[in-house]
Amino acid sequence: MLPIFASRAELEAEQIKRLQWSLAHTYRHAPYYRAKCDAAGVRPDDLKTLADLARFPFTLKSDFRENYPFGMFAVPHDQCVRLHASSGTSGKPTIVGYTQNDLDLWNTLIARCITAAGGKRGDVLHNAYGYGLFTGGLGLHGGAEKLGCVVVPASGGQTERQIQLITDLKPRVICCTPSYMLALGEALERAGIDPRSTSLEIGIHGAEPWSEEMRCEIEKRFDIAALDIYGLSEVLGPGVAQERADARGSLTVWEDAFLPEIVDPDTGEPLPDGEEGELVFTSLSKEALPVIRYRTGDLSRLSAPVGDVPMRCMDRITGRSDDMLIIRGVNIFPRQIEELIVSEPVLSPHYRIDVHREGALDRLVVTCEAAGACDIATCDTARENVSVRMKSRYGLHAEIVIADPGSLPRSEGKAKRVFDHRK
Repeated sequence: MLPIFASRAELEAEQIKRLQWSLAHTYRHAPYYRAKCDAAGVRPDDLKTLADLARFPFTLKSDFRENYPFGMFAVPHDQCVRLHASSGTSGKPTIVGYTQNDLDLWNTLIARCITAAGGKRGDVLHNAYGYGLFTGGLGLHGGAEKLGCVVVPASGGQTERQIQLITDLKPRVICCTPSYMLALGEALERAGIDPRSTSLEIGIHGAEPWSEEMRCEIEKRFDIAALDIYGLSEVLGPGVAQERADARGSLTVWEDAFLPEIVDPDTGEPLPDGEEGELVFTSLSKEALPVIRYRTGDLSRLSAPVGDVPMRCMDRITGRSDDMLIIRGVNIFPRQIEELIVSEPVLSPHYRIDVHREGALDRLVVTCEAAGACDIATCDTARENVSVRMKSRYGLHAEIVIADPGSLPRSEGKAKRVFDHRK
């Protein structure tokens, strides 16, 4: 395991050394970033303090598209031991690579995440993140094995079989997206099994934004601690930050491996800790695919370290800057709508958001499910409650549709809930 530094001063001294190495390594071996630095008039030896990082140019999602497939790498791709990919908006995936040292770092950080969540050597860990090119499944797998967990590589899908594995193998820890955790809960109930009666005690959930209300729903349904894990393929995969069992409500960023910043989403100017903006990460020791000031598009804020770990924390992701919906001039994130739905006792956490344009006007339709048998009067009250709160809190009129229980599709991975038909 990587050591947790004894003090903030000790950590920052090591960050400068690692940052200087990472800048020099990227500048020397990644032509795309060297060109950016030359155009900005900065070189790696210009960095003397951590604050000097703000002088260096950003790495953007578009850089991955323009340098597909291997132009982002700082080592020849035949020196990598593994390649992963995430889906791309242009039809081409985002290719990421790992040297053996990168994999060792990744496994160490995941082992740290599981430990921070309360997991330990010998725990049976049910891994329902998708295996394959997606970084979730294999990323969690390697770190869990490094920690000494007994890993059940269930992957995504085949939900009925997963229920049998959970029932028979009695895992203590489960790793999956929060939306799939709810789908597993429904499957257990269909099988006549109370989800609270299983052996599960810890859920490590990520890969999609989820609200505090959804966390409460998962914890209530399963009687577990549902904790957030954060990461993204371009930076590493899962394992960049973890919500600790002893510091719930925010995630500790592993600042000995990644230097986080918050910037204004519109201007790119750095913001102080405590202000919400776009997360930016710089890798400190990655070899194959180092990233310098990568703009994630994820919205959060940084805060002071908690407890005896001298690494800063980040808020749970409120949404992505590119996921924000602008409806009749009002900015709103899907998570804000989710909060209204999940807080209604007679509604399930499953929903769908459709945005249409009719003439010059936007039309917002939110379809949610009844949690169970629901008479007309009760459904009408829930519909009215969501509609009124949407109007009073966000100034938006929405058409609220309540569908029958189980009628909306269930996700086996990242849930797709927003359909903007105006695009």
